[in-house]
Amino acid sequence: MDYLPVEVIGNILSHLGTARDVIVASATCRKWREACQKHLHTLSFNSHDWPLYRDLSTSRLEILITQTLFQTTRLQGLSILMDDVDEFSASTVVAWLMYTRESLQWLFYNVRTTPNINILDICGRQKLEMLVLAHNSVSGVEPNYQRFLCLKSLSLSYVSISALDLNMLLTACPKIEILALVNPEIAMSDAQVTVELNSTTLKSIYIEAISLDKFILEADSLENLHLKDCALELFELVGKGTLKYFKIDDVSIIHLDVGEAVDNLETVDVSNFTINWSKFYQMISKSSTMRSLRLWDVVFDEEDEIVDVETIALCFPQLNHLAVSYDLRDDLREGILHYGLQGLSLLENVNVLELGSTVINDIFTQWVAGLLQRCPNLTKLVIHGMISETKTHEECQMLASFTSSIVQLMRRYMHVDVQFEFE
Repeated sequence: MDYLPVEVIGNILSHLGTARDVIVASATCRKWREACQKHLHTLSFNSHDWPLYRDLSTSRLEILITQTLFQTTRLQGLSILMDDVDEFSASTVVAWLMYTRESLQWLFYNVRTTPNINILDICGRQKLEMLVLAHNSVSGVEPNYQRFLCLKSLSLSYVSISALDLNMLLTACPKIEILALVNPEIAMSDAQVTVELNSTTLKSIYIEAISLDKFILEADSLENLHLKDCALELFELVGKGTLKYFKIDDVSIIHLDVGEAVDNLETVDVSNFTINWSKFYQMISKSSTMRSLRLWDVVFDEEDEIVDVETIALCFPQLNHLAVSYDLRDDLREGILHYGLQGLSLLENVNVLELGSTVINDIFTQWVAGLLQRCPNLTKLVIHGMISETKTHEECQMLASFTSSIVQLMRRYMHVDVQFEFE
């Protein structure tokens, strides 16, 4: 170790991540202490990494962080995540940020202060490329002054911000590509809660736990859209057909309008969502390049609706991964599933097939057999099911019958790798 340059030691210390480990390692010798002071790139203070953080008084913790930070020069990455810790002095936290801001490329910040500080004023017009902000408030955004010329990734979790300031913040980031919004507190001036966002550079957006009347997103370069645990009356996407990945997970949307933005989709993943299949199919039908389609635990508006395999085969010829899960507890589903398997077109390129059901029964077995016949080049089959902890004799008999049927069925498809995943 004596022959290692201090720059290399600095890189090693940077990979340790947590401040506590860096401090212990830097005490090894004078050379390691020099590496920590002059060549350390990243530093992390996280109350979950070291329980002692929560046992220290706020003033003692402020001193510890200040002493550690001020021994470094030109940090590129700084993480200060203080959950379940009392409020810090605003002047102390401002000193931390002022000392490190000129060299920082990424900042993870979850610190409560008295009074609240405006992190945009402090970190604007610097080299910051990634900002992850949690449990704070943002107000009075001035795009002409608080500009983030290098920022490419922005994450706001449990942040209080108005709809106008949120859009202004995007405007202040001319190079932004990734945006994540997790349970933000959207302050509105009127009764109707509407958010309108505009960005020509945004490529990926993740939205979780938002409840709004209207969410309108205009993003000409968007490639990745993921909505999770949201309640929206209207979601409208205005784009230029660049979207490739579209995921909806446990979302309630009365009106979904994506226009022509989905013409070049490659992956569609919908779960725990109520859909009108005919309208949903019409929305994605132009995506002839689609390679992965997942419809999991979906509920149809109409009882007699079902995913039409013939339509999927004809419209998505490049599809190689198909995953579908239904609620098959209703005996009426047998006829509907039979209708969904009608046709002769094959899913020629599907090599991975995932099928799931809320109940294991003969209808599920027949459905698995019908889809296997339509996938001549299948290499992997994953069967998902649910099994109750307390099983009746009838349920045990049904499971035994299902297992026997699948074993007999797969003897005709010896080249297919079969996996079972039960909950």
